[in-house]
Amino acid sequence: MSFSAYSREFTANMYTTVENQFITKYLPQADGDAVRAYLYGLYLCGCKDDFDARAMAKLLKIDYARLQEIFGFWEECDLVRVLSKNPLFVEYLPVSSTAGKPKPVRAEKYSEFNRELLKQLQKAGKDFKPYEHQRILEFLENYPMEQQAFLLISEYCAKKDGEKLSSQHILNKAKKLCEEHKYTYEQVERELADFNENERALSRIYSLLGIYKKPQESDYPYLERWREAGMAQGAVLAAAAALKKGSLSTLDALITELLEKGVTGEKETKEYLAARERKAELVFAVARKLSIRVQNPRAYIEEYADKWLEHGYEPESLVKIASFCFKLGFDFAGMDGVVRALYEAGIVDEEGVSSYVAAREKQLKLLQSLQAVCGVVKKTMSALDMVAAWKSWEFSDTMILEAAKRSAGATSPLSYMNKLLSEWKRMGVKDLASIPERTASAEGAGSAVNGSGGAGSVSKFGTARRTEYKSEATIAADLRSEREHYYAVLRQKAQEQAEKNRRLAESDAGFAEADASIKRGEIELAKAEVFSPASAERLRRELEAARQKRLTALKQLSLTEADLAPKYVCAKCSDTGFLPDGRACDCYPVKNN
Repeated sequence: MSFSAYSREFTANMYTTVENQFITKYLPQADGDAVRAYLYGLYLCGCKDDFDARAMAKLLKIDYARLQEIFGFWEECDLVRVLSKNPLFVEYLPVSSTAGKPKPVRAEKYSEFNRELLKQLQKAGKDFKPYEHQRILEFLENYPMEQQAFLLISEYCAKKDGEKLSSQHILNKAKKLCEEHKYTYEQVERELADFNENERALSRIYSLLGIYKKPQESDYPYLERWREAGMAQGAVLAAAAALKKGSLSTLDALITELLEKGVTGEKETKEYLAARERKAELVFAVARKLSIRVQNPRAYIEEYADKWLEHGYEPESLVKIASFCFKLGFDFAGMDGVVRALYEAGIVDEEGVSSYVAAREKQLKLLQSLQAVCGVVKKTMSALDMVAAWKSWEFSDTMILEAAKRSAGATSPLSYMNKLLSEWKRMGVKDLASIPERTASAEGAGSAVNGSGGAGSVSKFGTARRTEYKSEATIAADLRSEREHYYAVLRQKAQEQAEKNRRLAESDAGFAEADASIKRGEIELAKAEVFSPASAERLRRELEAARQKRLTALKQLSLTEADLAPKYVCAKCSDTGFLPDGRACDCYPVKNN
């Protein structure tokens, strides 16, 4: 015997712990006497006083035989082990214990339940195997759900599944409701009313999306999330109707976009989607003119179309600009630069755009004529600006072509032409007859500068090559122009490759979806860090998952994140020729004369 013990006063202030599983799982099945006997017996387990079963029965005012019957019931529930029936002596087991003997299911307890279940099965044209019935009865023994509540669940499943009805589906539904602490007929009835409402809503959405299957309970969380976010049911249906086909995931992405824009009502959703459709049509029309494939227009709408339309440009005007930009080899970014220049010049209305494009087309036609005379001339906006400047100097096409002939063989033909025409402008030369004759020394000097061909030598274009005298300033300008051209070619090559890789990646649905998720996730995370820090960690995880999906998509295309950015030859100057501090970079190749 221990040398110490609790006093009566001490034990009076102690606690008897009752496991929650007893309260939720077993207490609802027991009557009042059984619960009192179990709890008092549990209390006595912690007392040192001699207190036999008869004394306990007298104290609780329960007949001794009834007390024996009660603990027999608890033994069937695996909560106690009866070590002796007379005198009664029991050993309490943990609620989760399975050490007790197998618990028989009393058929008379479920006779009415079995008749009602059988009627439901016959009506559905279904027949459960004996082991399936046994599993259902075991569920009712182990869970505190009312029999009528379970019958309500089985009736719902029978109507929903028809010939595909299974006992497992019924049990899964019942277990899910028990996990939500819905045990009574009234609770289950309310829950199934919500299920029916969700089912009707999903059926309508499925129909609009062209999904030909019965509503799935796994899709119900979508409805719940949209409702919690404040999305009206009419707005959801309007979004589904706009998609015409797709999945719940696709619809969820569109609704997320609507929520980001603060659009939740049916009317405003229809207006937003109609405007979005017009913008998408504009993006596709521009893409066709630029000969660019666009799979998901949303990014182009947000980056370009929204801005252009807000500036006041009509879709027809933008398509004209795109047609012109295609001739220059521009993509969306290049066209955006043209639109920006137009906007800064105050050219917005359709008439102004048409006049601008017509003028640029003439300049481009002349530029192409120059190519036939003096060799490769890059079609750029700066080249067109030079042509426009020459025309503003009141030079005819004939004079400009003459300057081109004289520039044949020059390192930078356009630059040389510009210097030659500016000199003629200064001298007041307006026609071919007014061009001054060159001296023999000038011809020789020009030959030395331009190469081995002497005055009067024949160029590769079949015309007499006319050489010009070059001052030191002109030579320095040529060298500078050559250097700029060298770096411009490198930069353009790197940027074109990056743009090509970007277009390839965006044509992949997996990349496009992950990329959109990243953009959306970055915005949501930024908002959460300010307004709801508790959700920030979850958003960070989702954002990281989207980034991993994007990397996976790129890997399948044999690309990396680095391939989406220009890879410049020189990492120090990024192929600009100048370091961040303004000094010239040493990467320019030195030519040996």
